[in-house]
Amino acid sequence: MAAGRGARLLRPPTSSGRATFLELFFDLAFVVALTRVSQRFAGLGDDTGWTLVLGFGRTLLLFLALWLIWSHTAWITSRYEPEQPVIQAVVVGTMFAGLIMAVTLPRALEERALPFTAAYLMVMVVRPLVVAAALHGHPRRMVPIRLAVWALASAPLWLAGALGPDDLRLPLWVAAIAVDYVAWALGWPLPWLGASNVGRWRIAGRHLADRYQQMFLIALGESILVIGVVFSGADYSVGRAAAFAVAFATSALLWRIYFYCTGLLLNDALGRVAMPARLGAASERTHLLIVLSVLSTAVGYELVIDQPFGQPRPSWLLFVVGGPMLFLVARVRLEYEIFGRVSRSHLIGLAALLLFTPALAHWAPMAGLSVVAGVLALVALLDAFWKWGRPTEGSASPIGGRTSDVGDSEA
Repeated sequence: MAAGRGARLLRPPTSSGRATFLELFFDLAFVVALTRVSQRFAGLGDDTGWTLVLGFGRTLLLFLALWLIWSHTAWITSRYEPEQPVIQAVVVGTMFAGLIMAVTLPRALEERALPFTAAYLMVMVVRPLVVAAALHGHPRRMVPIRLAVWALASAPLWLAGALGPDDLRLPLWVAAIAVDYVAWALGWPLPWLGASNVGRWRIAGRHLADRYQQMFLIALGESILVIGVVFSGADYSVGRAAAFAVAFATSALLWRIYFYCTGLLLNDALGRVAMPARLGAASERTHLLIVLSVLSTAVGYELVIDQPFGQPRPSWLLFVVGGPMLFLVARVRLEYEIFGRVSRSHLIGLAALLLFTPALAHWAPMAGLSVVAGVLALVALLDAFWKWGRPTEGSASPIGGRTSDVGDSEA
């Protein structure tokens, strides 16, 4: 009887693959969060050397904590029925915690460390316990219990970092986030129970693809917001107007390159494969890189629009060139996940950016952004040229497994 009550929480195969309005509402908290991440990255504009590396790493740590919250939520609503009151309460509670993390993020490694940590641990520890209780005696209750146990294992590191000396906060939190990510990669193993094979989980694959695409668009929207806010707040000049136009063109090219064929077929791929969770887990890591690359590129926009012909600095090269390079690397990975091959056009784009980088280190920021936009335009044109006149290609993922592999080892 208890297992039967818990089964009502599971997402039925016939449910819609589209995100609910509540999930789109939930994403608003992460619009704020990504904006704060971008602002922290932009604050590194004058840094050099080890200071730049350390500042980037500190912000990356906070981004990884936010990403873990968002991606876990996407998996919850892909595995459980989002119209169930319990799941809706979980999503709303996570949204509130995510908003707390967003507003504390600018000083999360300073005096606001404790509220940031408390919000993070509230999601990581309490949320899986609520889901496990709602599942009653259903066998799947062991998955959220695993998550809670591992979250409790990393919680002392998070709390020690928040409450301890400032100089120990970063290494303690690096260790804590490493535990959380490694636990996910290993399937949250427990003594006597072993690990949970995430690749065999039953999920709504098309729904998960929809959520990844939406997060990419949110990151791209944040880059457009940066372009508009920075240009509207700066003194007008022809150079800044040109940087504004090139920045917009770069974002449009990122959208084109992501969605052209491969991004559009992510839903199809996750709907076709025998084990969508295996492909979904791989795609989650790819989209982490994609979202980070778009945020980094947006910081480059801000630096270039502010000083289009200023002195070149390592920081602007990291964001203006490094962001698009990371995007192309992730896009190559995504193409392999969908089609089982590596795109020649994206490799050409990566090679071109690598060849230009030594020279760009001595050119004005505006020249660097223009070169990046030109390389991305070349990638988009090569994509279109090589597919011109050919029949529409279907997904053929090498990651989703065979039908004979399907199983449900979630205990």
